[in-house]
Amino acid sequence: MPVHFPFDNSYVRLPAPFHAAVQPTPVAAPRLLKLNRALAVELGLDPDALETTEAVEVFAGNKVPEGAEPVALAYAGHQFANFVPALGDGRAILLGEVIDRNGQRRDIQLKGSGPTPFSRRGDGRAAIGPVLREYLISEAMHALGIPTTRSLAAVATGEPVWRESQLPGAVLTRVAASHVRIGTFQYFAARGDVEATRTLADHVIARHYPELAGHEDRYTAFFDAVIGRQASLIAQWLHVGFIHGVMNTDNMTVSGETIDYGPCAFMDAHDPNTVFSSIDRQGRYSYGNQPGIAQWNLTRLAECLLPLLDENTDRGVEKAEALIGGFAKRFNDSFVGGLRRKLGLATAREGDAELARDLLQAMFSGRADFTLTFRRLADAVERGAGEEGVRELFETTDGLDAWLEVWRARLAEEGADGAEVRDRMRSVNPAYIPRNHRVEMALMAAAEDNDLRPFEEMLDVLSRPFEDQPGREAYTLPPPQEQRVYQTFCGT
Repeated sequence: MPVHFPFDNSYVRLPAPFHAAVQPTPVAAPRLLKLNRALAVELGLDPDALETTEAVEVFAGNKVPEGAEPVALAYAGHQFANFVPALGDGRAILLGEVIDRNGQRRDIQLKGSGPTPFSRRGDGRAAIGPVLREYLISEAMHALGIPTTRSLAAVATGEPVWRESQLPGAVLTRVAASHVRIGTFQYFAARGDVEATRTLADHVIARHYPELAGHEDRYTAFFDAVIGRQASLIAQWLHVGFIHGVMNTDNMTVSGETIDYGPCAFMDAHDPNTVFSSIDRQGRYSYGNQPGIAQWNLTRLAECLLPLLDENTDRGVEKAEALIGGFAKRFNDSFVGGLRRKLGLATAREGDAELARDLLQAMFSGRADFTLTFRRLADAVERGAGEEGVRELFETTDGLDAWLEVWRARLAEEGADGAEVRDRMRSVNPAYIPRNHRVEMALMAAAEDNDLRPFEEMLDVLSRPFEDQPGREAYTLPPPQEQRVYQTFCGT
Protein backbone atom coordinates (compact mmCIF):
# COMPACT_ATOMS: atom_id res chain seq x y z
CA MET A 1 0.00 0.00 0.00
CA PRO A 2 1.77 3.21 -1.16
CA VAL A 3 2.38 6.07 1.25
CA HIS A 4 1.01 9.38 0.01
CA PHE A 5 1.24 12.78 1.67
CA PRO A 6 -0.69 15.42 -0.32
CA PHE A 7 1.90 18.11 0.33
CA ASP A 8 1.06 21.73 -0.42
CA ASN A 9 4.09 23.62 0.86
CA SER A 10 4.11 27.35 1.49
CA TYR A 11 6.87 28.16 3.99
CA VAL A 12 9.57 26.77 1.73
CA ARG A 13 8.55 29.34 -0.87
CA LEU A 14 9.71 32.14 1.43
CA PRO A 15 13.23 33.47 0.69
CA ALA A 16 16.35 31.51 1.60
CA PRO A 17 17.10 33.22 4.95
CA PHE A 18 13.92 31.74 6.40
CA HIS A 19 15.13 28.16 6.18
CA ALA A 20 17.91 25.84 5.07
CA ALA A 21 17.44 22.83 2.83
CA VAL A 22 18.53 19.64 4.57
CA GLN A 23 17.97 15.92 4.27
CA PRO A 24 17.12 13.71 7.25
CA THR A 25 19.92 11.40 8.33
CA PRO A 26 19.01 7.72 7.83
CA VAL A 27 18.96 5.37 10.82
CA ALA A 28 19.93 1.73 11.19
CA ALA A 29 16.79 -0.18 12.11
CA PRO A 30 13.58 1.88 12.29
CA ARG A 31 10.64 0.35 14.12
CA LEU A 32 7.19 1.85 14.61
CA LEU A 33 6.41 2.50 18.26
CA LYS A 34 3.11 4.29 17.87
CA LEU A 35 0.91 5.68 15.11
CA ASN A 36 -1.85 8.18 15.84
CA ARG A 37 -4.50 6.69 13.57
CA ALA A 38 -7.18 9.23 14.50
CA LEU A 39 -4.88 12.14 13.67
CA ALA A 40 -3.89 10.47 10.40
CA VAL A 41 -7.55 10.40 9.36
CA GLU A 42 -7.96 14.03 10.42
CA LEU A 43 -5.02 14.93 8.16
CA GLY A 44 -6.59 13.12 5.21
CA LEU A 45 -4.01 10.33 5.32
CA ASP A 46 -4.54 6.57 5.16
CA PRO A 47 -3.68 5.12 8.59
CA ASP A 48 -3.22 1.61 7.20
CA ALA A 49 -0.65 2.88 4.71
CA LEU A 50 1.15 4.69 7.53
CA GLU A 51 1.80 1.41 9.33
CA THR A 52 3.68 -0.14 6.40
CA THR A 53 7.44 -0.59 6.20
CA GLU A 54 7.63 2.23 3.65
CA ALA A 55 5.87 4.64 6.00
CA VAL A 56 8.15 3.73 8.90
CA GLU A 57 11.11 4.56 6.63
CA VAL A 58 9.55 8.00 6.10
CA PHE A 59 8.90 8.59 9.80
CA ALA A 60 12.49 7.60 10.58
CA GLY A 61 13.98 9.91 7.96
CA ASN A 62 15.31 7.08 5.80
CA LYS A 63 13.04 7.96 2.90
CA VAL A 64 11.76 11.37 1.79
CA PRO A 65 8.23 11.08 0.43
CA GLU A 66 7.20 12.51 -2.90
CA GLY A 67 6.28 16.19 -2.66
CA ALA A 68 8.29 16.81 0.51
CA GLU A 69 10.75 19.71 0.53
CA PRO A 70 12.76 19.17 3.72
CA VAL A 71 14.01 22.30 5.47
CA ALA A 72 15.20 23.38 8.89
CA LEU A 73 13.69 26.68 10.03
CA ALA A 74 15.69 29.70 11.15
CA TYR A 75 14.84 31.51 14.36
CA ALA A 76 16.42 33.31 17.29
CA GLY A 77 15.22 33.56 20.86
CA HIS A 78 15.54 34.74 24.42
CA GLN A 79 16.55 31.72 26.48
CA PHE A 80 16.01 32.46 30.17
CA ALA A 81 16.09 36.18 29.21
CA ASN A 82 19.42 35.87 27.39
CA PHE A 83 19.16 36.68 23.69
CA VAL A 84 20.66 34.23 21.20
CA PRO A 85 20.48 35.71 17.69
CA ALA A 86 20.80 32.40 15.82
CA LEU A 87 19.12 29.22 17.04
CA GLY A 88 16.99 27.43 14.46
CA ASP A 89 15.90 23.81 14.11
CA GLY A 90 18.90 21.93 15.40
CA ARG A 91 17.23 18.52 15.41
CA ALA A 92 13.99 19.02 13.51
CA ILE A 93 13.22 18.97 9.80
CA LEU A 94 10.00 20.21 8.24
CA LEU A 95 8.99 17.76 5.53
CA GLY A 96 6.14 19.91 4.24
CA GLU A 97 2.54 20.94 4.76
CA VAL A 98 -0.80 19.29 4.15
CA ILE A 99 -4.33 20.64 4.10
CA ASP A 100 -6.40 18.62 6.56
CA ARG A 101 -10.02 17.55 6.27
CA ASN A 102 -11.14 20.82 7.87
CA GLY A 103 -9.26 22.90 5.33
CA GLN A 104 -6.52 23.83 7.81
CA ARG A 105 -2.88 23.89 6.78
CA ARG A 106 -0.70 21.67 9.01
CA ASP A 107 3.07 21.20 9.20
CA ILE A 108 4.53 17.68 9.15
CA GLN A 109 7.89 17.74 10.93
CA LEU A 110 10.43 15.11 11.96
CA LYS A 111 11.99 15.74 15.37
CA GLY A 112 15.23 13.90 16.14
CA SER A 113 16.00 13.23 12.48
CA GLY A 114 19.67 14.24 12.50
CA PRO A 115 21.85 17.35 12.36
CA THR A 116 20.94 20.49 10.43
CA PRO A 117 22.86 23.70 9.63
CA PHE A 118 21.50 25.02 12.95
CA SER A 119 22.67 22.13 15.14
CA ARG A 120 25.65 23.97 16.64
CA ARG A 121 27.67 20.75 17.07
CA GLY A 122 24.65 18.84 18.39
CA ASP A 123 23.84 15.36 17.15
CA GLY A 124 20.33 16.28 15.99
CA ARG A 125 18.94 13.16 17.58
CA ALA A 126 16.33 12.38 20.23
CA ALA A 127 15.99 9.62 22.80
CA ILE A 128 12.96 7.39 23.12
CA GLY A 129 11.97 8.84 26.52
CA PRO A 130 11.58 12.49 25.42
CA VAL A 131 9.91 11.41 22.17
CA LEU A 132 7.25 9.36 23.95
CA ARG A 133 6.92 12.07 26.59
CA GLU A 134 6.02 14.65 23.94
CA TYR A 135 3.68 12.20 22.26
CA LEU A 136 1.90 11.44 25.54
CA ILE A 137 1.60 14.98 26.87
CA SER A 138 0.76 16.70 23.59
CA GLU A 139 -2.06 14.23 23.01
CA ALA A 140 -3.23 14.69 26.60
CA MET A 141 -3.32 18.45 26.07
CA HIS A 142 -5.38 17.94 22.92
CA ALA A 143 -7.86 15.79 24.82
CA LEU A 144 -8.09 18.53 27.46
CA GLY A 145 -9.11 20.96 24.73
CA ILE A 146 -5.96 23.08 24.90
CA PRO A 147 -4.40 24.29 21.61
CA THR A 148 -1.30 22.20 20.98
CA THR A 149 0.96 20.61 18.46
CA ARG A 150 0.09 16.95 17.90
CA SER A 151 2.02 13.72 17.56
CA LEU A 152 1.46 11.58 14.46
CA ALA A 153 4.06 8.87 14.93
CA ALA A 154 6.99 7.73 17.03
CA VAL A 155 9.64 5.35 15.72
CA ALA A 156 12.65 3.76 17.37
CA THR A 157 15.84 4.18 15.35
CA GLY A 158 17.77 1.11 16.42
CA GLU A 159 20.66 3.42 17.25
CA PRO A 160 21.87 4.85 20.56
CA VAL A 161 22.08 8.51 21.46
CA TRP A 162 24.40 9.87 24.11
CA ARG A 163 23.26 12.25 26.82
CA GLU A 164 24.39 11.63 30.40
CA SER A 165 24.42 7.98 29.36
CA GLN A 166 23.66 5.85 26.33
CA LEU A 167 19.94 5.88 25.48
CA PRO A 168 17.86 4.25 22.73
CA GLY A 169 17.11 6.70 19.92
CA ALA A 170 13.77 7.68 18.41
CA VAL A 171 12.15 10.15 16.01
CA LEU A 172 8.84 11.96 16.56
CA THR A 173 6.61 13.08 13.70
CA ARG A 174 5.05 16.30 14.93
CA VAL A 175 2.05 18.10 13.46
CA ALA A 176 1.52 21.82 14.01
CA ALA A 177 -0.59 24.66 12.68
CA SER A 178 2.86 26.07 11.93
CA HIS A 179 6.27 26.28 13.56
CA VAL A 180 6.55 30.08 13.43
CA ARG A 181 7.64 31.37 16.82
CA ILE A 182 8.19 34.73 18.44
CA GLY A 183 11.85 33.86 17.95
CA THR A 184 11.30 33.63 14.18
CA PHE A 185 10.45 37.32 14.14
CA GLN A 186 13.42 38.03 16.41
CA TYR A 187 15.77 36.37 13.94
CA PHE A 188 15.05 38.99 11.27
CA ALA A 189 14.54 41.94 13.60
CA ALA A 190 17.96 41.33 15.16
CA ARG A 191 19.45 41.68 11.68
CA GLY A 192 17.56 44.88 10.96
CA ASP A 193 15.77 43.17 8.09
CA VAL A 194 12.43 45.00 8.05
CA GLU A 195 11.36 43.55 4.71
CA ALA A 196 11.90 39.98 5.91
CA THR A 197 9.93 40.81 9.06
CA ARG A 198 7.12 42.16 6.87
CA THR A 199 7.24 39.08 4.65
CA LEU A 200 7.01 36.83 7.71
CA ALA A 201 4.12 38.84 9.16
CA ASP A 202 2.23 38.67 5.87
CA HIS A 203 2.79 34.91 5.71
CA VAL A 204 1.51 34.41 9.26
CA ILE A 205 -1.51 36.66 8.71
CA ALA A 206 -2.46 34.73 5.57
CA ARG A 207 -2.01 31.40 7.35
CA HIS A 208 -3.37 32.02 10.84
CA TYR A 209 -5.30 35.30 10.74
CA PRO A 210 -6.77 35.54 7.21
CA GLU A 211 -9.62 37.72 8.48
CA LEU A 212 -7.04 40.50 8.95
CA ALA A 213 -5.72 40.48 5.38
CA GLY A 214 -7.76 43.51 4.32
CA HIS A 215 -7.48 45.36 7.62
CA GLU A 216 -6.34 48.97 7.20
CA ASP A 217 -3.85 48.54 10.06
CA ARG A 218 -3.25 44.82 9.69
CA TYR A 219 0.05 44.55 11.58
CA THR A 220 -1.39 46.22 14.66
CA ALA A 221 -4.45 44.00 14.37
CA PHE A 222 -2.17 40.98 13.96
CA PHE A 223 -0.22 41.80 17.12
CA ASP A 224 -3.48 42.33 18.99
CA ALA A 225 -4.74 38.93 17.81
CA VAL A 226 -1.55 37.17 18.92
CA ILE A 227 -1.88 38.77 22.36
CA GLY A 228 -5.45 37.49 22.60
CA ARG A 229 -4.48 33.93 21.72
CA GLN A 230 -1.57 33.91 24.15
CA ALA A 231 -3.70 35.30 26.97
CA SER A 232 -6.25 32.55 26.40
CA LEU A 233 -3.61 29.82 26.06
CA ILE A 234 -1.78 30.64 29.29
CA ALA A 235 -5.08 30.80 31.17
CA GLN A 236 -5.94 27.34 29.89
CA TRP A 237 -2.55 26.05 31.06
CA LEU A 238 -3.24 27.36 34.55
CA HIS A 239 -6.72 25.86 34.62
CA VAL A 240 -5.23 22.35 34.47
CA GLY A 241 -2.07 22.98 36.52
CA PHE A 242 0.27 22.78 33.51
CA ILE A 243 3.80 24.14 33.74
CA HIS A 244 5.57 24.51 30.40
CA GLY A 245 9.04 24.73 31.90
CA VAL A 246 10.87 26.58 29.10
CA MET A 247 8.82 29.58 27.99
CA ASN A 248 11.69 30.98 25.96
CA THR A 249 10.63 33.14 23.02
CA ASP A 250 11.73 30.40 20.63
CA ASN A 251 9.23 28.05 22.30
CA MET A 252 6.16 30.28 21.92
CA THR A 253 4.19 30.09 18.68
CA VAL A 254 2.35 33.00 17.09
CA SER A 255 -0.47 30.61 16.18
CA GLY A 256 -1.37 30.19 19.86
CA GLU A 257 -0.50 26.49 20.07
CA THR A 258 1.48 24.92 22.89
CA ILE A 259 4.81 23.68 21.51
CA ASP A 260 7.97 21.94 22.73
CA TYR A 261 7.18 19.56 25.57
CA GLY A 262 10.59 19.33 27.19
CA PRO A 263 10.70 19.65 30.99
CA CYS A 264 6.97 20.34 31.22
CA ALA A 265 4.88 18.86 34.03
CA PHE A 266 1.49 19.00 35.72
CA MET A 267 1.28 20.29 39.26
CA ASP A 268 0.08 17.96 42.01
CA ALA A 269 -0.39 20.01 45.22
CA HIS A 270 -1.36 23.58 44.40
CA ASP A 271 1.58 25.95 44.76
CA PRO A 272 2.13 28.94 42.44
CA ASN A 273 5.89 28.62 42.97
CA THR A 274 6.05 25.08 41.59
CA VAL A 275 8.99 24.43 39.25
CA PHE A 276 9.99 21.10 37.74
CA SER A 277 12.49 21.98 35.02
CA SER A 278 16.03 21.03 36.00
CA ILE A 279 17.42 24.02 34.11
CA ASP A 280 15.07 26.60 35.69
CA ARG A 281 17.15 27.17 38.80
CA GLN A 282 15.67 30.60 39.59
CA GLY A 283 12.02 29.68 39.09
CA ARG A 284 11.60 32.03 36.14
CA TYR A 285 9.05 29.74 34.52
CA SER A 286 7.19 28.59 37.62
CA TYR A 287 3.46 27.89 37.45
CA GLY A 288 2.48 31.32 38.78
CA ASN A 289 5.02 33.24 36.71
CA GLN A 290 3.71 32.04 33.36
CA PRO A 291 1.28 34.94 32.69
CA GLY A 292 4.00 37.53 33.38
CA ILE A 293 6.48 35.67 31.19
CA ALA A 294 3.95 35.54 28.37
CA GLN A 295 3.59 39.31 28.59
CA TRP A 296 7.39 39.67 28.60
CA ASN A 297 7.65 37.47 25.51
CA LEU A 298 4.95 39.45 23.74
CA THR A 299 6.88 42.64 24.48
CA ARG A 300 9.81 41.09 22.61
CA LEU A 301 7.48 40.44 19.66
CA ALA A 302 6.31 44.05 19.82
CA GLU A 303 9.92 45.19 19.49
CA CYS A 304 10.22 43.20 16.28
CA LEU A 305 6.99 44.58 14.84
CA LEU A 306 7.60 48.27 15.66
CA PRO A 307 8.68 49.23 12.11
CA LEU A 308 5.46 47.67 10.80
CA LEU A 309 3.12 49.19 13.36
CA ASP A 310 3.80 52.75 12.24
CA GLU A 311 6.38 54.56 10.12
CA ASN A 312 6.69 56.97 13.02
CA THR A 313 8.58 55.15 15.78
CA ASP A 314 6.94 57.06 18.62
CA ARG A 315 3.45 56.26 17.35
CA GLY A 316 4.48 52.62 16.89
CA VAL A 317 5.68 52.46 20.48
CA GLU A 318 2.41 53.99 21.69
CA LYS A 319 0.39 51.37 19.81
CA ALA A 320 2.53 48.53 21.14
CA GLU A 321 2.46 49.76 24.72
CA ALA A 322 -1.31 50.17 24.65
CA LEU A 323 -1.80 46.61 23.43
CA ILE A 324 0.78 45.09 25.77
CA GLY A 325 -0.77 47.03 28.63
CA GLY A 326 -4.06 45.28 27.95
CA PHE A 327 -2.60 41.79 28.25
CA ALA A 328 -3.15 41.52 32.01
CA LYS A 329 -6.88 42.23 31.73
CA ARG A 330 -7.31 39.85 28.81
CA PHE A 331 -5.48 37.11 30.66
CA ASN A 332 -7.39 37.78 33.87
CA ASP A 333 -10.73 37.70 32.06
CA SER A 334 -9.82 34.33 30.52
CA PHE A 335 -8.43 32.98 33.77
CA VAL A 336 -11.35 34.04 35.95
CA GLY A 337 -13.83 32.94 33.30
CA GLY A 338 -12.27 29.49 33.31
CA LEU A 339 -12.24 29.32 37.10
CA ARG A 340 -15.89 30.31 37.11
CA ARG A 341 -16.66 27.34 34.85
CA LYS A 342 -14.54 25.05 37.03
CA LEU A 343 -16.70 26.08 39.99
CA GLY A 344 -19.90 25.29 38.13
CA LEU A 345 -20.99 28.89 37.65
CA ALA A 346 -22.86 29.71 34.46
CA THR A 347 -23.07 33.49 34.83
CA ALA A 348 -20.60 36.22 35.71
CA ARG A 349 -21.17 38.18 38.89
CA GLU A 350 -19.17 40.53 41.03
CA GLY A 351 -17.13 38.66 43.60
CA ASP A 352 -16.51 35.55 41.48
CA ALA A 353 -12.78 36.28 41.19
CA GLU A 354 -12.45 36.57 44.96
CA LEU A 355 -14.46 33.37 45.46
CA ALA A 356 -12.11 31.45 43.17
CA ARG A 357 -8.96 32.96 44.61
CA ASP A 358 -10.06 32.23 48.17
CA LEU A 359 -10.30 28.57 47.19
CA LEU A 360 -6.88 28.64 45.54
CA GLN A 361 -5.40 30.21 48.67
CA ALA A 362 -6.99 27.53 50.84
CA MET A 363 -5.61 24.85 48.49
CA PHE A 364 -2.16 26.40 48.74
CA SER A 365 -2.30 26.60 52.54
CA GLY A 366 -3.64 23.08 52.81
CA ARG A 367 -1.31 21.54 50.18
CA ALA A 368 -4.39 20.22 48.40
CA ASP A 369 -4.12 18.46 45.07
CA PHE A 370 -5.07 20.90 42.32
CA THR A 371 -6.81 18.52 39.92
CA LEU A 372 -8.66 16.40 42.47
CA THR A 373 -9.93 19.36 44.47
CA PHE A 374 -11.85 20.75 41.52
CA ARG A 375 -12.98 17.30 40.39
CA ARG A 376 -14.31 16.32 43.82
CA LEU A 377 -16.04 19.65 44.36
CA ALA A 378 -18.55 18.47 41.77
CA ASP A 379 -19.73 15.92 44.33
CA ALA A 380 -19.98 18.52 47.10
CA VAL A 381 -22.45 20.86 45.43
CA GLU A 382 -25.11 20.02 47.99
CA ARG A 383 -24.52 20.30 51.74
CA GLY A 384 -23.51 17.01 53.33
CA ALA A 385 -22.60 15.35 50.02
CA GLY A 386 -19.04 14.62 48.99
CA GLU A 387 -17.44 16.96 51.52
CA GLU A 388 -15.18 14.34 53.05
CA GLY A 389 -13.69 13.54 49.67
CA VAL A 390 -12.67 17.20 49.38
CA ARG A 391 -11.50 17.56 52.99
CA GLU A 392 -9.17 14.58 52.81
CA LEU A 393 -7.15 16.36 50.14
CA PHE A 394 -6.25 19.19 52.56
CA GLU A 395 -3.53 18.99 55.21
CA THR A 396 -5.36 21.77 57.01
CA THR A 397 -9.00 22.67 56.32
CA ASP A 398 -9.06 26.07 58.03
CA GLY A 399 -11.71 28.16 56.31
CA LEU A 400 -12.77 25.39 53.92
CA ASP A 401 -16.22 24.85 55.44
CA ALA A 402 -16.95 28.58 55.36
CA TRP A 403 -15.82 28.74 51.74
CA LEU A 404 -18.07 25.82 50.79
CA GLU A 405 -21.09 27.66 52.21
CA VAL A 406 -20.27 30.85 50.30
CA TRP A 407 -19.80 28.82 47.10
CA ARG A 408 -23.08 26.97 47.51
CA ALA A 409 -24.89 30.25 48.16
CA ARG A 410 -23.41 31.62 44.94
CA LEU A 411 -24.58 28.51 43.03
CA ALA A 412 -28.04 28.89 44.54
CA GLU A 413 -28.32 32.39 43.06
CA GLU A 414 -28.32 30.78 39.61
CA GLY A 415 -31.09 28.34 40.46
CA ALA A 416 -29.57 25.31 38.71
CA ASP A 417 -30.14 21.91 40.31
CA GLY A 418 -27.25 19.92 41.72
CA ALA A 419 -27.15 17.36 38.92
CA GLU A 420 -26.84 20.08 36.30
CA VAL A 421 -24.02 21.79 38.18
CA ARG A 422 -22.19 18.49 38.68
CA ASP A 423 -22.40 17.72 34.97
CA ARG A 424 -21.05 21.16 34.11
CA MET A 425 -18.15 20.81 36.50
CA ARG A 426 -17.25 17.31 35.37
CA SER A 427 -17.13 18.50 31.76
CA VAL A 428 -14.34 20.99 32.51
CA ASN A 429 -12.51 19.50 35.50
CA PRO A 430 -10.46 16.48 34.42
CA ALA A 431 -10.18 13.38 36.52
CA TYR A 432 -7.04 12.35 34.62
CA ILE A 433 -3.93 14.36 33.86
CA PRO A 434 -0.43 13.14 32.98
CA ARG A 435 0.73 12.64 36.56
CA ASN A 436 4.51 13.05 36.53
CA HIS A 437 5.28 9.85 38.40
CA ARG A 438 3.14 7.78 36.04
CA VAL A 439 4.66 9.44 32.99
CA GLU A 440 8.14 8.58 34.25
CA MET A 441 7.16 4.97 34.97
CA ALA A 442 5.72 4.55 31.48
CA LEU A 443 8.78 6.07 29.81
CA MET A 444 11.17 3.98 31.89
CA ALA A 445 9.35 0.80 30.92
CA ALA A 446 9.57 1.74 27.24
CA ALA A 447 13.22 2.84 27.28
CA GLU A 448 14.68 0.24 29.61
CA ASP A 449 12.46 -2.81 29.10
CA ASN A 450 11.09 -2.20 25.60
CA ASP A 451 7.65 -2.46 27.20
CA LEU A 452 5.09 -0.08 25.67
CA ARG A 453 2.10 -1.41 27.60
CA PRO A 454 2.21 1.24 30.37
CA PHE A 455 2.58 3.96 27.71
CA GLU A 456 -0.35 2.59 25.69
CA GLU A 457 -2.60 2.30 28.73
CA MET A 458 -1.75 5.78 29.96
CA LEU A 459 -2.35 7.22 26.50
CA ASP A 460 -5.78 5.58 26.44
CA VAL A 461 -6.63 6.88 29.93
CA LEU A 462 -5.61 10.42 29.00
CA SER A 463 -7.64 10.38 25.79
CA ARG A 464 -10.81 10.63 27.95
CA PRO A 465 -9.78 12.96 30.78
CA PHE A 466 -13.27 14.04 31.82
CA GLU A 467 -14.83 10.56 32.02
CA ASP A 468 -14.87 8.27 35.03
CA GLN A 469 -13.03 5.11 33.99
CA PRO A 470 -13.83 2.23 36.36
CA GLY A 471 -10.77 0.23 37.32
CA ARG A 472 -8.41 3.09 36.52
CA GLU A 473 -8.93 5.17 39.64
CA ALA A 474 -5.23 4.89 40.50
CA TYR A 475 -4.47 7.17 37.56
CA THR A 476 -6.37 9.99 39.27
CA LEU A 477 -4.26 9.93 42.42
CA PRO A 478 -1.23 12.07 43.27
CA PRO A 479 1.98 10.15 43.95
CA PRO A 480 2.95 8.73 47.31
CA GLN A 481 5.96 10.42 48.87
CA GLU A 482 8.46 7.88 47.54
CA GLN A 483 7.25 8.28 43.94
CA ARG A 484 7.18 12.06 43.72
CA VAL A 485 8.99 13.58 40.75
CA TYR A 486 10.78 16.79 41.65
CA GLN A 487 12.67 17.48 38.40
CA THR A 488 11.98 17.04 34.71
CA PHE A 489 14.53 17.32 31.90
CA CYS A 490 14.74 18.69 28.38
CA GLY A 491 16.24 15.59 26.77
CA THR A 492 18.34 17.61 24.32
